[in-house]
Amino acid sequence: MDELRRLAEMLQRGAISRREFFGRTAALGAAGALNSAMPFAAEAAETVKKGGALRLGLDGASDKDSLEPASYADSVMIVVGRALYNSLVELAADGTAKPELAASWEAKDGAKTWIVNLRKGVRFSNGQEFTAEDALYSLNLHRGDSSSGAARAMKAVVEVKKLDKYQIQISLSAADADFIYVLTDARVMMAPDGFKDWSKPVGTGGYLIEKFDPGVRVALKKAPDYWRAGEGRGNLDAAEITVTNDGAARLNGLVSGQFDVINRVDPKAAALLQKTPKIEIVRSPSGWFAVLAMEIDKPPYDNPDIRLALKYAIDREQILKAALSGYGALGNDHPVPPGDPYFNKELPQRKHDSDRASFYFKRAGLADAKIVLQYSDAAFAGAADMAVLLQASAGKASIKIDLNKEPADGFWDNVWLKGPFVESYWAGAPAATQILSAAFRAGAPLNETHWSNDKFEKLLADAKSETDEVKRKGYIWEMQAMLRDDGGAVIPMFRDWIDAHRDNVGGHSPHGGLDMDNGYIVDKAFLRS
Repeated sequence: MDELRRLAEMLQRGAISRREFFGRTAALGAAGALNSAMPFAAEAAETVKKGGALRLGLDGASDKDSLEPASYADSVMIVVGRALYNSLVELAADGTAKPELAASWEAKDGAKTWIVNLRKGVRFSNGQEFTAEDALYSLNLHRGDSSSGAARAMKAVVEVKKLDKYQIQISLSAADADFIYVLTDARVMMAPDGFKDWSKPVGTGGYLIEKFDPGVRVALKKAPDYWRAGEGRGNLDAAEITVTNDGAARLNGLVSGQFDVINRVDPKAAALLQKTPKIEIVRSPSGWFAVLAMEIDKPPYDNPDIRLALKYAIDREQILKAALSGYGALGNDHPVPPGDPYFNKELPQRKHDSDRASFYFKRAGLADAKIVLQYSDAAFAGAADMAVLLQASAGKASIKIDLNKEPADGFWDNVWLKGPFVESYWAGAPAATQILSAAFRAGAPLNETHWSNDKFEKLLADAKSETDEVKRKGYIWEMQAMLRDDGGAVIPMFRDWIDAHRDNVGGHSPHGGLDMDNGYIVDKAFLRS
């Protein structure tokens, strides 16, 4: 039944055709499975309705939030931004890049130059037409000495120039076959040329700001003549976000009918909530992963046998169950999630093995090896559980691990990227080469394991410059194997995004990018009644 619903959700978001849907459901179990699939197929083909006001109870906001897209850092403002503005490119639920304000694009010079053709006839909420000047201005907001959260991803851009009214050229310092995914970033939104008054946003999105109380409440109203209305977007008359940081309060608000939609459902509550009448869970496998990062240039983690000992000592299945109640996937000590098209499915899944852990630990020849894991509740929910469980499972292999619980205040400034063995997490990235570059490229500012390998660097460069999918796959698969076998990251699990809504809400689909349909919930949702 879960597989049937998953296929129906894929059909609903366009990831598979109706023909493929019925073919795959039939293969699951002939007539019985197909008959069971029929209600899901009807749900997937449901007619979008217009009107109504959506009430969202969301976590992920601050009283310092701004309507300026470059400043977006968490779920609430990403949802708001997706309602007010549009990107050049949309990250689809199947992980592919789809046209948004860009009508099409083409990579040239071995993916070092990108030609982007802009959609014609789109207007901002002030009536001004969207053209190349607006695209150039908006992209340049994230370049140079910009404080934008997207500045690091845009650093490779050396020039953006206008070719004509509806066409621009983006030149990179080095080839990057996945650069188009940078343009899906929720902070890289299109605004009018020269626009600066972010307190009164002007965008091409389906909604306008009615009220903005940072960290408390955001009210949106329907914008006239939304250019995506014919695609089943911008269906609501209004939407109101109530910032609700307490998980229990969000759940209670959903069950009581105060909210139509909530995010960040506690995995421990998800199974129970799923049995609650009129409530539906939206579970999205994602690229978010927990990591225990060993700095491989510092003892004892400079010894590869110590690293292997810890990788075999950790009980991944136990941690996935305890920390996430099973709402996730096992990690294999590299950052590419199982749902990624470049996931190395032939790489054996490492399992807990006390005998092997003990073997490698003894082979390291470091009888006085001092292993201290620094962790904090600030890292992620379940960080403490993971630390304690690692300590216990390592103990079965006679590996002693001391735990240092660090204060939440200052953890990211004072401990992360400074301690030799530290728990943290990554939210993932749209493309495998992006997360490999950000977390493991030699010299990358956030390379928390200090991984540096000449062969890996060449493979990464080859993967980024190669447009042949078969060749790219080989490079990316090999990098995953290198990190699994020799890297300094213990990656025990990937986490699912867990949203929930009342059964009167349609158009809320799984998306591995971020919670709330990668922030597109207000743009895509509709009310059935």
